[in-house]
Amino acid sequence: MPGQMSWLPRLGSGETKMLHLRLEPHHPWMPYTLMPTVAVPDYKVPQGSKGWATYQKLQKEGWTIVPTHEARKIVFASLNH
Repeated sequence: MPGQMSWLPRLGSGETKMLHLRLEPHHPWMPYTLMPTVAVPDYKVPQGSKGWATYQKLQKEGWTIVPTHEARKIVFASLNH
């Protein structure tokens, strides 16, 4: 089963977003860089989106995109439990 993707803020970067992934809906979100089995190298574009190449690959493989505002609700809910 394909996983889920979302654009979430990078840790310690304020609002700069990067691609986050999870294999199952009950798994925590992880930066794409921590999932080398599915991630591909970023394009060499100055100021380019971190994870865009991986996003394009996984979208073709049927992964689901979760809007940032929905993924953030999930992250904050898990922090409060």
